[in-house]
Amino acid sequence: MPITMVPGPVTDVVIEDERWRRIDLDALAPKACGAALRAADFNAGSKGIALLACSDRRITELNEQFRGIDRPTNVISWPAVKPGCEPACDDIQHLGDIAIAWETCLKESGEFGCALNDHAAHLIVHGCLHLLGFRHDSDRNAARMETLEAEALALIGLKRPY
Repeated sequence: MPITMVPGPVTDVVIEDERWRRIDLDALAPKACGAALRAADFNAGSKGIALLACSDRRITELNEQFRGIDRPTNVISWPAVKPGCEPACDDIQHLGDIAIAWETCLKESGEFGCALNDHAAHLIVHGCLHLLGFRHDSDRNAARMETLEAEALALIGLKRPY
């Protein structure tokens, strides 16, 4: 039987695009982040993660500003600690920030044949794993990240997305 609630970080949800109100992100974000951290065997304690639920236009601005890419993407993450540093140290109270884009998430959920809520959970899990330093910049790293995503989604009762 799937776990319906996974203890996780305190998650601050900022809804910038009102269309995201169709989904209960206040419930979904902590559940998805908690599942990602559990799959990665990371104890966040009370460390926080902030989620920005925005539009494609806004995420395009963020993508350009932080990655130099002038187009929308589904999710972007900003870890509070540089890769290679230990994010669990006691003086760090925030693991990082995640942004997800409405139009891209909606389009992808249709392409993948899954519920919008489920795809949003997948994007949040994906972003959360990036906060912990996981990458998909090689076949090996991508396979590891996909495995963790599938494990996290299973914890909250969702099927493997790959």
